[in-house]
Amino acid sequence: MKGRTRRTAAAFAVLMGVAVLGGCGIRPTQVPVDAGPAPSRVPCEVTGENITPQAQPQGVPVRVYLVCASQLASVDRTATMSDAKAGDSRLRLAQALLDQLEKEPSASEHEAGFATYVRGPLTLSGARKGDPAGTLRLSRQPEDLPTAALAQIVCTFAESRAAATDGSVLLGGPGDYAPRGYQCSAATKERPEEAVPTLGALPSAS
Repeated sequence: MKGRTRRTAAAFAVLMGVAVLGGCGIRPTQVPVDAGPAPSRVPCEVTGENITPQAQPQGVPVRVYLVCASQLASVDRTATMSDAKAGDSRLRLAQALLDQLEKEPSASEHEAGFATYVRGPLTLSGARKGDPAGTLRLSRQPEDLPTAALAQIVCTFAESRAAATDGSVLLGGPGDYAPRGYQCSAATKERPEEAVPTLGALPSAS
């Protein structure tokens, strides 16, 4: 009974306090005070990961573009260069970059809000007879890839030795279609869901 009496007294004190506030013209508020915007939950910045090329045979530090907060943002990784296609270091690098884009983000990348739209398996081959120098041919037609995936590939290649000398990326598919030159613009990084800028079908090298 004593405990019940105490609870009743406490409740009565709360009611009296509310009544006093109301009598003084002050209304209690249930709306929290605005202390500014809440911290972003999607920083798009990876911390705590070390880039250690020595940890893997033939490992090289690379930079790839993933999607974060509906934009493209770069992350640093370590890629393993395949012994296949040993005669073409540019093709080997391009395949290593493509393999990295296919990988699911690491735990820290995922926590930072990164995702990838590149789905494998995808492989690359070099220029065919008649293709412009520097052409890379995907195992799928570039136009058939999700737009964001193509943007990831183009921007990743464009800022590496996989690009042509003018910074454009010459991509073709497995079919007989002529390759196209793609560019990674600022708009592509800001809006990867939109069409990737292209130079159109390129003339034959012959």
